[in-house]
Amino acid sequence: MKLRVLVIDDEPGFLQILQVILSRAGYNVVTATSAEDGLELLERHHFDLCLCDLKMPGMDGMGFLAALKSRGIPLTVIVMSAYGSIDLAVDAMKAGAYDYINKPFQAEEILLAIKKAEEREQLRRENLELRNKAGQCPSETRIIAKSDAMRKIIATASRIASYRSTVLITGESGTGKEVLARMIHLQSPRARMPFVAVNCGAIPEGLMESEFFGYVKGAFTDASGNKKGLIESAEGGTLFLDEVGELPLMLQVKILRFLQETEIRRVGETTSRKVDVRIVAATAKDLKSEVEKGAFREDLFYRLNVVPIRIPALRERPEDIAELANYFLQQASVRLGIKHLAPLGPDVLRTLMGYQWPGNVRELENLMERAAVLSDSHVISLDSLPDYVKESAEGQGYRSMFTLKGLSIKQNAQILEKSLITRALEETGQNRTRAAKLLEISHRALLYKLKEYDLGRTE
Repeated sequence: MKLRVLVIDDEPGFLQILQVILSRAGYNVVTATSAEDGLELLERHHFDLCLCDLKMPGMDGMGFLAALKSRGIPLTVIVMSAYGSIDLAVDAMKAGAYDYINKPFQAEEILLAIKKAEEREQLRRENLELRNKAGQCPSETRIIAKSDAMRKIIATASRIASYRSTVLITGESGTGKEVLARMIHLQSPRARMPFVAVNCGAIPEGLMESEFFGYVKGAFTDASGNKKGLIESAEGGTLFLDEVGELPLMLQVKILRFLQETEIRRVGETTSRKVDVRIVAATAKDLKSEVEKGAFREDLFYRLNVVPIRIPALRERPEDIAELANYFLQQASVRLGIKHLAPLGPDVLRTLMGYQWPGNVRELENLMERAAVLSDSHVISLDSLPDYVKESAEGQGYRSMFTLKGLSIKQNAQILEKSLITRALEETGQNRTRAAKLLEISHRALLYKLKEYDLGRTE
Protein backbone atom coordinates (compact mmCIF):
# COMPACT_ATOMS: atom_id res chain seq x y z
CA MET A 1 0.00 0.00 0.00
CA LYS A 2 1.14 3.57 -0.74
CA LEU A 3 1.83 5.61 2.37
CA ARG A 4 -0.54 8.54 2.77
CA VAL A 5 1.34 11.79 3.33
CA LEU A 6 -0.28 15.08 4.35
CA VAL A 7 1.69 18.23 3.37
CA ILE A 8 0.78 21.54 5.06
CA ASP A 9 2.25 24.83 3.81
CA ASP A 10 0.83 28.28 3.09
CA GLU A 11 2.79 28.59 -0.20
CA PRO A 12 0.78 26.94 -3.06
CA GLY A 13 3.85 26.82 -5.33
CA PHE A 14 5.88 24.96 -2.72
CA LEU A 15 3.00 22.54 -2.14
CA GLN A 16 2.88 21.76 -5.86
CA ILE A 17 6.62 21.03 -5.96
CA LEU A 18 6.39 18.70 -2.96
CA GLN A 19 3.37 16.93 -4.42
CA VAL A 20 5.30 16.18 -7.63
CA ILE A 21 8.42 14.97 -5.75
CA LEU A 22 6.51 12.72 -3.37
CA SER A 23 4.07 11.37 -5.95
CA ARG A 24 6.94 10.33 -8.20
CA ALA A 25 8.50 8.56 -5.20
CA GLY A 26 5.34 6.47 -4.83
CA TYR A 27 3.54 8.29 -2.00
CA ASN A 28 -0.16 9.16 -1.88
CA VAL A 29 -0.06 12.94 -1.28
CA VAL A 30 -2.76 15.28 0.04
CA THR A 31 -2.05 18.99 0.55
CA ALA A 32 -3.46 21.73 2.78
CA THR A 33 -2.67 25.48 2.80
CA SER A 34 -3.24 25.96 6.54
CA ALA A 35 -2.86 24.04 9.78
CA GLU A 36 -6.59 24.40 10.37
CA ASP A 37 -7.35 22.71 7.03
CA GLY A 38 -4.80 20.04 7.86
CA LEU A 39 -6.52 19.27 11.17
CA GLU A 40 -9.86 19.04 9.38
CA LEU A 41 -8.39 16.49 6.95
CA LEU A 42 -6.95 14.50 9.85
CA GLU A 43 -10.38 14.47 11.46
CA ARG A 44 -11.79 12.82 8.34
CA HIS A 45 -8.98 10.64 6.99
CA HIS A 46 -6.02 8.52 8.08
CA PHE A 47 -2.48 9.62 7.21
CA ASP A 48 0.79 7.81 7.85
CA LEU A 49 3.00 10.90 7.86
CA CYS A 50 2.80 14.69 7.81
CA LEU A 51 5.13 17.42 6.51
CA CYS A 52 4.25 20.75 8.11
CA ASP A 53 5.70 24.25 7.75
CA LEU A 54 6.49 26.00 11.04
CA LYS A 55 5.81 29.60 9.99
CA MET A 56 2.24 30.07 8.75
CA PRO A 57 -0.47 32.70 9.28
CA GLY A 58 -3.11 31.75 11.83
CA MET A 59 -2.15 28.49 13.53
CA ASP A 60 1.57 27.87 13.04
CA GLY A 61 3.46 24.58 13.08
CA MET A 62 3.96 24.60 16.86
CA GLY A 63 0.24 25.20 17.35
CA PHE A 64 -0.45 22.34 14.97
CA LEU A 65 1.73 19.97 17.05
CA ALA A 66 -0.05 21.08 20.22
CA ALA A 67 -3.45 20.51 18.59
CA LEU A 68 -2.44 16.98 17.55
CA LYS A 69 -1.46 16.21 21.14
CA SER A 70 -4.64 17.66 22.67
CA ARG A 71 -6.87 15.79 20.22
CA GLY A 72 -5.03 12.51 20.68
CA ILE A 73 -4.15 12.14 16.98
CA PRO A 74 -1.13 9.78 16.60
CA LEU A 75 0.94 11.07 13.70
CA THR A 76 4.61 11.19 12.70
CA VAL A 77 5.35 14.84 11.80
CA ILE A 78 8.37 16.29 10.00
CA VAL A 79 8.48 20.08 10.38
CA MET A 80 9.97 22.45 7.79
CA SER A 81 11.16 26.04 8.08
CA ALA A 82 13.08 28.66 6.11
CA TYR A 83 14.02 30.33 9.40
CA GLY A 84 16.07 27.46 10.73
CA SER A 85 17.87 27.54 14.04
CA ILE A 86 18.99 24.93 16.55
CA ASP A 87 16.66 26.36 19.23
CA LEU A 88 13.67 26.19 16.88
CA ALA A 89 14.49 22.61 15.94
CA VAL A 90 14.81 21.60 19.61
CA ASP A 91 11.51 23.28 20.48
CA ALA A 92 9.76 21.47 17.63
CA MET A 93 11.13 18.09 18.71
CA LYS A 94 10.05 18.75 22.31
CA ALA A 95 6.57 19.55 21.01
CA GLY A 96 6.33 16.14 19.37
CA ALA A 97 7.90 16.47 15.90
CA TYR A 98 9.88 13.47 14.68
CA ASP A 99 12.34 15.41 12.50
CA TYR A 100 13.22 18.92 11.35
CA ILE A 101 14.39 20.04 7.92
CA ASN A 102 15.50 23.46 6.67
CA LYS A 103 14.14 25.15 3.55
CA PRO A 104 15.18 25.20 0.80
CA PHE A 105 16.11 21.57 0.45
CA GLN A 106 16.93 19.13 -2.33
CA ALA A 107 14.44 16.42 -3.30
CA GLU A 108 16.84 13.78 -1.96
CA GLU A 109 16.85 15.45 1.47
CA ILE A 110 13.11 15.32 1.99
CA LEU A 111 12.85 11.78 0.61
CA LEU A 112 15.61 10.65 2.97
CA ALA A 113 13.83 12.25 5.94
CA ILE A 114 10.60 10.47 5.02
CA LYS A 115 12.43 7.18 4.52
CA LYS A 116 13.97 7.50 8.00
CA ALA A 117 10.53 8.11 9.48
CA GLU A 118 9.19 5.04 7.68
CA GLU A 119 12.03 2.86 8.94
CA ARG A 120 11.61 4.14 12.48
CA GLU A 121 7.93 3.18 12.48
CA GLN A 122 8.72 -0.21 10.97
CA LEU A 123 11.41 -0.91 13.58
CA ARG A 124 9.09 0.15 16.38
CA ARG A 125 6.41 -2.20 15.13
CA GLU A 126 8.83 -5.12 14.63
CA ASN A 127 10.24 -4.56 18.12
CA LEU A 128 6.74 -4.68 19.58
CA GLU A 129 5.98 -7.91 17.72
CA LEU A 130 9.24 -9.51 18.87
CA ARG A 131 8.62 -8.48 22.49
CA ASN A 132 5.12 -9.88 22.26
CA LYS A 133 6.37 -13.21 20.89
CA ALA A 134 9.04 -13.38 23.58
CA GLY A 135 6.48 -12.77 26.31
CA GLN A 136 7.95 -9.35 27.10
CA CYS A 137 4.95 -7.28 26.11
CA PRO A 138 3.39 -4.91 28.68
CA SER A 139 1.86 -6.81 31.61
CA GLU A 140 -1.65 -5.63 30.75
CA THR A 141 -1.40 -7.48 27.42
CA ARG A 142 0.22 -10.71 28.66
CA ILE A 143 -1.79 -13.89 28.99
CA ILE A 144 -0.37 -16.46 31.40
CA ALA A 145 -1.61 -19.89 30.42
CA LYS A 146 -0.69 -23.48 31.10
CA SER A 147 -4.04 -25.12 30.45
CA ASP A 148 -4.84 -26.58 27.03
CA ALA A 149 -8.00 -24.49 26.84
CA MET A 150 -6.19 -21.16 27.20
CA ARG A 151 -3.34 -22.20 24.91
CA LYS A 152 -5.87 -22.98 22.19
CA ILE A 153 -7.48 -19.57 22.71
CA ILE A 154 -4.11 -17.81 22.41
CA ALA A 155 -3.34 -19.75 19.23
CA THR A 156 -6.74 -18.80 17.76
CA ALA A 157 -6.26 -15.14 18.67
CA SER A 158 -2.82 -15.06 17.05
CA ARG A 159 -4.15 -16.74 13.92
CA ILE A 160 -7.00 -14.26 13.37
CA ALA A 161 -5.12 -11.12 14.50
CA SER A 162 -3.94 -10.17 11.00
CA TYR A 163 -7.48 -10.15 9.57
CA ARG A 164 -10.10 -7.44 9.90
CA SER A 165 -12.82 -9.89 10.95
CA THR A 166 -14.95 -8.84 13.91
CA VAL A 167 -14.30 -10.82 17.10
CA LEU A 168 -16.78 -11.53 19.91
CA ILE A 169 -15.14 -12.52 23.20
CA THR A 170 -17.41 -14.01 25.84
CA GLY A 171 -16.77 -15.06 29.40
CA GLU A 172 -17.48 -14.20 32.99
CA SER A 173 -16.40 -10.88 34.45
CA GLY A 174 -12.70 -10.85 35.31
CA THR A 175 -11.61 -13.62 32.94
CA GLY A 176 -9.38 -11.30 30.88
CA LYS A 177 -11.48 -10.35 27.87
CA GLU A 178 -9.84 -6.94 27.43
CA VAL A 179 -6.36 -8.43 27.83
CA LEU A 180 -7.13 -10.84 24.98
CA ALA A 181 -8.52 -8.00 22.85
CA ARG A 182 -5.33 -5.97 23.38
CA MET A 183 -3.23 -9.00 22.46
CA ILE A 184 -5.16 -9.38 19.19
CA HIS A 185 -4.59 -5.68 18.45
CA LEU A 186 -0.85 -5.81 19.20
CA GLN A 187 -0.35 -8.84 16.95
CA SER A 188 -2.26 -7.23 14.09
CA PRO A 189 -1.04 -4.86 11.34
CA ARG A 190 -2.93 -2.16 13.29
CA ALA A 191 -0.58 -2.39 16.28
CA ARG A 192 0.88 1.11 15.82
CA MET A 193 -2.59 2.67 15.60
CA PRO A 194 -4.96 3.39 18.52
CA PHE A 195 -6.62 0.77 20.69
CA VAL A 196 -9.75 2.46 22.06
CA ALA A 197 -11.58 0.60 24.83
CA VAL A 198 -15.08 1.64 25.82
CA ASN A 199 -17.37 0.16 28.46
CA CYS A 200 -20.80 0.23 26.84
CA GLY A 201 -22.49 0.01 30.22
CA ALA A 202 -20.72 3.07 31.63
CA ILE A 203 -22.02 5.74 29.21
CA PRO A 204 -25.40 7.37 29.96
CA GLU A 205 -27.92 6.46 27.27
CA GLY A 206 -28.59 10.09 26.39
CA LEU A 207 -24.91 10.69 25.57
CA MET A 208 -24.19 7.45 23.73
CA GLU A 209 -24.72 8.65 20.16
CA SER A 210 -22.54 11.76 20.54
CA GLU A 211 -19.86 9.78 22.42
CA PHE A 212 -19.67 7.04 19.79
CA PHE A 213 -20.14 9.12 16.65
CA GLY A 214 -19.02 12.61 17.69
CA TYR A 215 -20.75 15.88 16.87
CA VAL A 216 -20.33 19.13 14.96
CA LYS A 217 -20.49 22.66 16.27
CA GLY A 218 -24.05 23.74 17.00
CA ALA A 219 -25.49 20.21 16.97
CA PHE A 220 -26.90 20.87 20.46
CA THR A 221 -26.65 23.51 23.19
CA ASP A 222 -23.21 22.60 24.56
CA ALA A 223 -21.65 21.73 21.18
CA SER A 224 -19.20 24.66 20.99
CA GLY A 225 -16.96 22.93 18.45
CA ASN A 226 -16.43 19.76 16.43
CA LYS A 227 -15.60 16.62 18.39
CA LYS A 228 -14.48 13.18 17.28
CA GLY A 229 -16.42 10.23 18.57
CA LEU A 230 -14.95 7.03 19.98
CA ILE A 231 -15.22 5.26 16.62
CA GLU A 232 -13.23 7.95 14.79
CA SER A 233 -10.68 8.07 17.60
CA ALA A 234 -9.83 4.45 16.75
CA GLU A 235 -9.20 5.28 13.05
CA GLY A 236 -6.83 2.73 11.57
CA GLY A 237 -6.82 0.74 14.81
CA THR A 238 -9.15 -1.29 17.00
CA LEU A 239 -12.31 -0.33 18.88
CA PHE A 240 -12.97 -2.60 21.85
CA LEU A 241 -16.66 -2.66 22.83
CA ASP A 242 -16.68 -4.07 26.34
CA GLU A 243 -20.04 -5.21 27.73
CA VAL A 244 -21.57 -4.81 24.26
CA GLY A 245 -24.74 -6.48 25.57
CA GLU A 246 -25.50 -3.26 27.47
CA LEU A 247 -26.00 -1.21 24.28
CA PRO A 248 -29.57 0.15 23.97
CA LEU A 249 -31.51 -0.93 20.87
CA MET A 250 -31.37 2.57 19.39
CA LEU A 251 -27.59 2.57 19.33
CA GLN A 252 -27.44 -1.07 18.20
CA VAL A 253 -29.05 0.03 14.93
CA LYS A 254 -26.38 2.69 14.37
CA ILE A 255 -23.50 0.36 15.27
CA LEU A 256 -24.92 -2.21 12.84
CA ARG A 257 -25.01 0.38 10.07
CA PHE A 258 -21.39 1.33 10.77
CA LEU A 259 -20.35 -2.34 10.56
CA GLN A 260 -22.18 -2.73 7.27
CA GLU A 261 -21.13 0.54 5.60
CA THR A 262 -17.83 1.31 7.45
CA GLU A 263 -18.93 4.92 7.67
CA ILE A 264 -20.35 7.17 10.37
CA ARG A 265 -22.17 10.48 10.58
CA ARG A 266 -21.51 12.88 13.43
CA VAL A 267 -24.49 14.28 15.31
CA GLY A 268 -25.64 17.39 13.45
CA GLU A 269 -23.75 16.50 10.28
CA THR A 270 -25.42 15.94 6.91
CA THR A 271 -22.68 13.90 5.23
CA SER A 272 -21.10 10.58 6.16
CA ARG A 273 -17.40 9.84 6.44
CA LYS A 274 -15.52 6.57 5.98
CA VAL A 275 -13.73 5.16 9.02
CA ASP A 276 -11.31 2.23 9.00
CA VAL A 277 -11.75 0.52 12.37
CA ARG A 278 -11.70 -3.10 13.48
CA ILE A 279 -14.30 -4.07 16.08
CA VAL A 280 -13.55 -6.47 18.92
CA ALA A 281 -16.55 -6.87 21.23
CA ALA A 282 -16.88 -8.58 24.59
CA THR A 283 -19.71 -9.50 26.93
CA ALA A 284 -20.45 -11.51 30.04
CA LYS A 285 -24.03 -11.94 28.86
CA ASP A 286 -25.48 -14.76 26.77
CA LEU A 287 -26.25 -12.74 23.65
CA LYS A 288 -28.26 -15.57 22.08
CA SER A 289 -30.55 -15.44 25.09
CA GLU A 290 -30.70 -11.65 24.83
CA VAL A 291 -31.71 -11.99 21.16
CA GLU A 292 -34.52 -14.37 22.13
CA LYS A 293 -35.75 -11.88 24.72
CA GLY A 294 -35.68 -9.05 22.16
CA ALA A 295 -33.04 -7.11 24.09
CA PHE A 296 -30.35 -7.53 21.43
CA ARG A 297 -30.68 -7.35 17.66
CA GLU A 298 -30.19 -10.68 15.90
CA ASP A 299 -28.56 -9.07 12.84
CA LEU A 300 -26.04 -7.23 15.03
CA PHE A 301 -25.29 -10.43 16.95
CA TYR A 302 -24.35 -12.24 13.74
CA ARG A 303 -22.28 -9.25 12.58
CA LEU A 304 -20.30 -9.32 15.82
CA ASN A 305 -20.08 -13.10 16.13
CA VAL A 306 -17.86 -13.65 13.06
CA VAL A 307 -15.02 -15.07 15.19
CA PRO A 308 -16.39 -16.18 18.58
CA ILE A 309 -13.94 -16.83 21.44
CA ARG A 310 -15.10 -18.00 24.86
CA ILE A 311 -12.70 -17.57 27.78
CA PRO A 312 -13.37 -20.22 30.45
CA ALA A 313 -13.77 -19.22 34.08
CA LEU A 314 -10.69 -19.67 36.27
CA ARG A 315 -12.36 -22.52 38.20
CA GLU A 316 -12.63 -24.41 34.89
CA ARG A 317 -8.85 -24.31 34.38
CA PRO A 318 -7.17 -24.92 37.74
CA GLU A 319 -3.90 -25.73 35.95
CA ASP A 320 -3.45 -21.97 35.41
CA ILE A 321 -3.90 -20.89 39.02
CA ALA A 322 -0.38 -21.57 40.31
CA GLU A 323 1.37 -19.87 37.40
CA LEU A 324 -1.00 -16.89 37.45
CA ALA A 325 -0.71 -16.47 41.21
CA ASN A 326 3.11 -16.44 41.15
CA TYR A 327 3.13 -14.07 38.18
CA PHE A 328 0.77 -11.60 39.88
CA LEU A 329 2.75 -11.87 43.11
CA GLN A 330 5.99 -10.88 41.40
CA GLN A 331 4.22 -8.08 39.48
CA ALA A 332 2.89 -6.70 42.76
CA SER A 333 6.34 -7.00 44.32
CA VAL A 334 7.87 -4.85 41.57
CA ARG A 335 4.99 -2.39 41.36
CA LEU A 336 4.84 -1.74 45.13
CA GLY A 337 8.57 -1.75 45.69
CA ILE A 338 8.37 -4.70 48.07
CA LYS A 339 11.44 -6.90 48.60
CA HIS A 340 11.64 -9.99 46.40
CA LEU A 341 8.99 -12.52 47.36
CA ALA A 342 9.53 -16.25 47.17
CA PRO A 343 7.27 -18.41 44.97
CA LEU A 344 4.13 -19.61 46.71
CA GLY A 345 4.41 -22.75 48.81
CA PRO A 346 2.33 -25.93 48.32
CA ASP A 347 -0.07 -25.19 51.20
CA VAL A 348 -0.92 -21.75 49.79
CA LEU A 349 -1.27 -23.12 46.24
CA ARG A 350 -3.52 -25.93 47.48
CA THR A 351 -5.74 -23.36 49.19
CA LEU A 352 -5.88 -21.17 46.09
CA MET A 353 -6.80 -24.18 43.94
CA GLY A 354 -9.56 -25.14 46.34
CA TYR A 355 -11.25 -21.73 46.02
CA GLN A 356 -13.89 -21.21 43.32
CA TRP A 357 -12.83 -17.69 42.19
CA PRO A 358 -16.15 -15.98 41.45
CA GLY A 359 -14.15 -12.88 40.41
CA ASN A 360 -11.87 -14.98 38.20
CA VAL A 361 -8.38 -13.77 37.19
CA ARG A 362 -9.04 -10.21 38.33
CA GLU A 363 -9.89 -11.44 41.83
CA LEU A 364 -6.71 -13.54 41.92
CA GLU A 365 -4.59 -10.55 40.88
CA ASN A 366 -6.10 -8.35 43.60
CA LEU A 367 -5.68 -11.09 46.19
CA MET A 368 -1.99 -11.51 45.35
CA GLU A 369 -1.42 -7.78 45.78
CA ARG A 370 -3.16 -7.95 49.16
CA ALA A 371 -0.98 -10.90 50.19
CA ALA A 372 2.18 -9.05 49.12
CA VAL A 373 1.22 -6.03 51.23
CA LEU A 374 0.24 -8.02 54.33
CA SER A 375 3.14 -10.46 54.32
CA ASP A 376 5.66 -9.99 57.16
CA SER A 377 8.42 -11.84 55.35
CA HIS A 378 9.55 -12.82 51.86
CA VAL A 379 7.37 -15.95 52.08
CA ILE A 380 3.59 -15.71 51.62
CA SER A 381 1.86 -17.81 54.26
CA LEU A 382 -1.76 -18.85 54.74
CA ASP A 383 -2.09 -15.99 57.24
CA SER A 384 -1.79 -13.56 54.33
CA LEU A 385 -4.90 -15.00 52.66
CA PRO A 386 -8.44 -13.84 53.53
CA ASP A 387 -10.49 -16.13 55.80
CA TYR A 388 -13.20 -16.58 53.17
CA VAL A 389 -10.66 -18.06 50.74
CA LYS A 390 -9.29 -20.51 53.34
CA GLU A 391 -12.75 -21.52 54.52
CA SER A 392 -13.98 -22.05 50.97
CA ALA A 393 -10.91 -24.11 50.11
CA GLU A 394 -11.39 -26.30 53.20
CA GLY A 395 -15.00 -26.88 52.22
CA GLN A 396 -14.05 -27.76 48.68
CA GLY A 397 -11.21 -30.07 49.75
CA TYR A 398 -9.50 -31.31 46.62
CA ARG A 399 -12.61 -31.18 44.51
CA SER A 400 -11.33 -28.27 42.40
CA MET A 401 -8.28 -30.36 41.54
CA PHE A 402 -10.55 -33.00 40.07
CA THR A 403 -12.41 -30.71 37.64
CA LEU A 404 -13.47 -32.97 34.82
CA LYS A 405 -12.74 -32.30 31.17
CA GLY A 406 -15.69 -33.61 29.20
CA LEU A 407 -16.10 -37.38 29.10
CA SER A 408 -12.55 -38.33 28.17
CA ILE A 409 -11.35 -41.13 30.48
CA LYS A 410 -7.75 -40.53 29.40
CA GLN A 411 -7.78 -36.80 30.15
CA ASN A 412 -9.62 -37.12 33.45
CA ALA A 413 -7.40 -39.99 34.60
CA GLN A 414 -4.40 -37.69 34.08
CA ILE A 415 -6.04 -34.95 36.14
CA LEU A 416 -6.72 -37.38 38.99
CA GLU A 417 -3.20 -38.85 38.82
CA LYS A 418 -1.57 -35.41 38.84
CA SER A 419 -3.72 -34.32 41.79
CA LEU A 420 -2.90 -37.44 43.84
CA ILE A 421 0.82 -37.03 43.21
CA THR A 422 0.64 -33.39 44.31
CA ARG A 423 -1.22 -34.33 47.46
CA ALA A 424 1.22 -37.16 48.30
CA LEU A 425 4.21 -34.84 47.92
CA GLU A 426 2.57 -32.22 50.14
CA GLU A 427 1.76 -34.75 52.86
CA THR A 428 5.34 -36.11 52.86
CA GLY A 429 7.05 -32.72 52.78
CA GLN A 430 8.19 -33.29 49.16
CA ASN A 431 9.88 -36.60 50.10
CA ARG A 432 9.62 -38.52 46.83
CA THR A 433 10.50 -41.93 48.31
CA ARG A 434 7.71 -41.74 50.90
CA ALA A 435 5.33 -40.23 48.34
CA ALA A 436 5.95 -43.18 46.00
CA LYS A 437 5.04 -45.59 48.83
CA LEU A 438 1.81 -43.70 49.54
CA LEU A 439 0.95 -43.79 45.84
CA GLU A 440 1.92 -47.48 45.65
CA ILE A 441 4.21 -46.94 42.66
CA SER A 442 7.97 -47.30 42.25
CA HIS A 443 10.32 -44.39 42.85
CA ARG A 444 11.35 -44.50 39.17
CA ALA A 445 7.69 -44.35 38.08
CA LEU A 446 7.15 -41.31 40.31
CA LEU A 447 10.15 -39.52 38.78
CA TYR A 448 8.74 -40.22 35.33
CA LYS A 449 5.34 -38.81 36.35
CA LEU A 450 6.90 -35.72 37.90
CA LYS A 451 8.63 -34.99 34.61
CA GLU A 452 5.53 -35.77 32.55
CA TYR A 453 3.34 -33.42 34.57
CA ASP A 454 6.05 -30.78 35.10
CA LEU A 455 5.68 -30.98 38.88
CA GLY A 456 9.19 -29.91 39.83
CA ARG A 457 12.75 -31.18 39.72
CA THR A 458 13.21 -34.88 39.06
CA GLU A 459 16.92 -35.32 39.72
